[in-house]
Amino acid sequence: MKKVLTIAGSDCSGGAGIQADLKAFSAHGVFGMSVITAVTAQNTQGVFAVQDIDAGLIGKQIQAIFEDITVDAVKIGMVSRIETIEAIIQGLRHYNAHNIVVDPVMISKSGYYLLKPDAVDALVTGLLPLTTVVTPNVPEAEEIAGIKINRIADMEQAARMIHAMGPKYVLLKGGHMDGDATDVLFDGNECHRLQAMRIITKNTHGTGCTLSSAIAANLAKGVSVYEAVSKAKEYINTAIRHSFSIGKGVGPLHHFYDLYKGAGMLEE
Repeated sequence: MKKVLTIAGSDCSGGAGIQADLKAFSAHGVFGMSVITAVTAQNTQGVFAVQDIDAGLIGKQIQAIFEDITVDAVKIGMVSRIETIEAIIQGLRHYNAHNIVVDPVMISKSGYYLLKPDAVDALVTGLLPLTTVVTPNVPEAEEIAGIKINRIADMEQAARMIHAMGPKYVLLKGGHMDGDATDVLFDGNECHRLQAMRIITKNTHGTGCTLSSAIAANLAKGVSVYEAVSKAKEYINTAIRHSFSIGKGVGPLHHFYDLYKGAGMLEE
């Protein structure tokens, strides 16, 4: 069984962060492990508090995993401070980690800043050059690339600009755009447009976490980046289509729909 590590924050409501990552790993048949960077108080209505984990402990978690278990892929999510990012970079370099997927979590859907402004440069200059695939959404890509994105051509331009910062591939997600859900995957030479019909639902809590984790799981299995992204997009569409109306706000995805359906566990 392939082993995949998530380095991210915890979501006590179970819809995003470490909890969503581990669910996505399990749904893809890989063994999930976690390094927790922060503990959050959040639910379907928003993020209300964040307690960052000490950078030294983050480093020790990374050490504990890599010195005992082979890591076939790494997904990185919420990394809010410079110290956190530096500890991760040091660990990834020391253990020669590969198949690294970075979801540059900057602002929650409720508007809570999860990446401190002074840490953006550390993420761009330190972490992106180690990255196999980076998966910004439109607001994150605007922040990283420094341009305004209003159309697909702008997405492609931003993807090229972010690629120049070091990652091997850039997947710029189009969920914030109008019309169909079109993502742009730039491989260093060509922009590939990945289109899907937009699913009308408010329940999208944890979408970015889940997609990046699905990509990492697929990379761990040895498929190409294009195939890993395509399979992950198909998976996330199913998870969104069958999402839950849990809580009073933005509900979570159904990470296990296909598994439950195959096992006859779904109510007709």
